[in-house]
Amino acid sequence: MLTAENVTFGYRRGEPVLRDAALSIAPGEVVGLAGPSGCGKSTLVRVLTLLQRPWSGRVLLDGVPVDGFRYRAPRAARTAIGVVFQSPRRSVDPRLRLRDVIAEPLRANRVRADQPARVAEVAELVGLTDDLLGRLPHEVSDGQLQRACLARALVLRPRYLICDEMTAMLDASTTAALVQAVRAVVAERELGVLAVSHDEELLAVWAHRVTRLSSQESGSRTVAA
Repeated sequence: MLTAENVTFGYRRGEPVLRDAALSIAPGEVVGLAGPSGCGKSTLVRVLTLLQRPWSGRVLLDGVPVDGFRYRAPRAARTAIGVVFQSPRRSVDPRLRLRDVIAEPLRANRVRADQPARVAEVAELVGLTDDLLGRLPHEVSDGQLQRACLARALVLRPRYLICDEMTAMLDASTTAALVQAVRAVVAERELGVLAVSHDEELLAVWAHRVTRLSSQESGSRTVAA
């Protein structure tokens, strides 16, 4: 289980964006995270993906407190959590072909064995054909590029996946296809997923349960659906 326990964090001293936020994601479960703009959804994502150390509270990975964040995060913890961000165009190196975009985490973590096989495996999972893998980002649609970003997040075989407004820039049919791809991975790998979205109708269909962050004068708090 990936857990945020009583997390408080802000970007300016004395001005918390999150206050005592609590959330958990179990293997095989899709948890929705909703709330108005500015309530701290993306900030909670940054804490859960170990990019920000909370002021107080803690993050637990399968019951074990994480003791390092950012560049000090243990490799085993970093590779256990995959993330897909809102804008695929801002998330990739425009000089890389899609197969190289997907392989980036393998190279960064010095996973040398079976790289082509691992890339082909996740490309098939998300519905990318071999001809698309040979294209540059400007040669594919936003939906196809977001599929590559999803494949990149899955290539290290994480136990948890965080989708931060993954479908916000996509049309309805592409959104449905990506959600179906995530569902297939959840079923095949018992992946735990956090789906962050403003679209509560989408979360109602996609998630097993939804948690809402509510804006407060002194920060934010989680409210179970």
